[in-house]
Amino acid sequence: MSFKVNSSQQISFNDSVFSLTAREKKALDNSWAKIFADEIFPNIDEERFSVLYSSKASRPNAPVNVIIGALIIKELFDYSDDEIVENLMLDLHLQYALHTTSFEEQPISDKTLSRFRSRCYNYETTHGIDLYHDCVKDLSSKIAKLMNLSGRIKRMDSMMIESNIRFLSRMELIYTCISKLAIYFDKNYPNKIPDDLKHYTDSNDYNRIFYHQLNDNMEQIIQALLSDSDKLLELCGTDYEEVTEYQLFLRCLSDQTVVENGKRRLRTKEDGTMNSTALQNPSDPDATYRNKAGKLHRGYVANLEETVDKNGSVVTDYQYDKNIHTDSQFLQESLSQMDRSEEEIVLITDGGYAGQDNFALAKEKNIKLITTALIGKEAPDALADFTFNDDGTILLRCAAGHEPVRQSYTKTTRQCKVSFNCNHCVGCPYQGQCRPKIDGWNATFITSKNASNRAKSQRYMQSEEFSNYAKLRNGVETVPANIRKNYRLDKLPRGKQRGKFFFGSKIAALNFRKTVIRGSRFIPKPGWKEFPASEQSCMTGRFLSAPLPCRKIAAIFMRLLPDRRGRPCGAWRSAAGRTSP
Repeated sequence: MSFKVNSSQQISFNDSVFSLTAREKKALDNSWAKIFADEIFPNIDEERFSVLYSSKASRPNAPVNVIIGALIIKELFDYSDDEIVENLMLDLHLQYALHTTSFEEQPISDKTLSRFRSRCYNYETTHGIDLYHDCVKDLSSKIAKLMNLSGRIKRMDSMMIESNIRFLSRMELIYTCISKLAIYFDKNYPNKIPDDLKHYTDSNDYNRIFYHQLNDNMEQIIQALLSDSDKLLELCGTDYEEVTEYQLFLRCLSDQTVVENGKRRLRTKEDGTMNSTALQNPSDPDATYRNKAGKLHRGYVANLEETVDKNGSVVTDYQYDKNIHTDSQFLQESLSQMDRSEEEIVLITDGGYAGQDNFALAKEKNIKLITTALIGKEAPDALADFTFNDDGTILLRCAAGHEPVRQSYTKTTRQCKVSFNCNHCVGCPYQGQCRPKIDGWNATFITSKNASNRAKSQRYMQSEEFSNYAKLRNGVETVPANIRKNYRLDKLPRGKQRGKFFFGSKIAALNFRKTVIRGSRFIPKPGWKEFPASEQSCMTGRFLSAPLPCRKIAAIFMRLLPDRRGRPCGAWRSAAGRTSP
């Protein structure tokens, strides 16, 4: 399949828009589809995705900008792949938004979206470049310009994302990995699996082992599982190292068991604690374990960067990784990819992003990093007035203005051991904070530039300017809550790569919704469709473009209309904010 740019950007003579009445055309122009068609769709860069297709002459691809636009609208209305394809055929709003009103046949089918995602996954795996992330980031920047955001103030926050997997005990985890490998052999090499292992291929075997046994038999079951694991290891040898089921099986045994005196047993605390990268469920090998704020998480973490000013806010970048990825690591990766800004940018974060290396890296990019909290021990206030050289290896003068008699620098700890004349320290107003050790004529203590910078940060946190920035940062806390509530974040596909792709679509949908709200256009919330999409697409188009009082009156009447099963339409009950009698 070869790449071809979508040239159908202009309205043709047979366009379906020409058949609309003036009233219908006005309603269409006042809907969300107008903003999407004028501001979002033309800014989708198709050329970026040309590398996904063949350079040889062949059947052309489905328009990439239509595919990406459909992926965003899909998240906007919480459609499935089949529903967005069906609604695109029947709903003029979607056709107008995606510039397909002049198409005799809509250009995407039931497999178009999944095949496009697969191409993006394969390209990222091979080349390490996430094309879709770059596309969403570019669109977000253009939306920020559309909303006249200056880009001088940004705020950052992270959010935990639970993987859509079931918690498995150690026994269940070992059993599941054995079962998956046994099923693989039964499907591909049925004559190779021993008879005493074939029970793992039975769908009812799990219930028989875990729910139809007495608790007194648990030790026997564990020993049987470990014995069967050794049999499978001997059976496989080194012939199946490329098989996913075998790789997960080996990973599980490595995490959960040890071999002692030629016999396999479960790992205990004495053998060393299992790290957070241990396999949680073979259904999602990428998911990791983390304990944050006293709550257990299995899955991933996303980092959000939001640009904000008096005109509004837009999520201009996002990152997605395993949940063992720290806030500090996210910040360092984000800063390292930025070019140095000509104007100073203020980046407001919470205490998890603090760190002297992060402050130094931000300064190199002309970014003022403000953290609303600091992690670690509080530094004495007097250290804020200490003066060091640029690299922090030499203390030039203390808070009282005295120079040290001698000093030494320890590279591993980044600390300076300094000695002053005891006459300078005894009776000094800062002696209680510096706490020097008086030995004869010398007063010695250990300090560092990091401690001095921390003291400066603590002093700055008492200022009115910092208080205003801290209040501004609180607004970013609403973004994770918004995504969780309105964009079904708990239903992300399993796997880091797939989850990141769908998360990017949700970010694009969130940003577009902000654009629509800014333009005072009505757009329905996800979750309105409670009856077949074919019925909804025919009925909702003009209803959603009507003024609010008209929608409320219409909703009361629409409640009484039955769906295909003869029941009142639940979607219109939601719209009216009432329930059926």
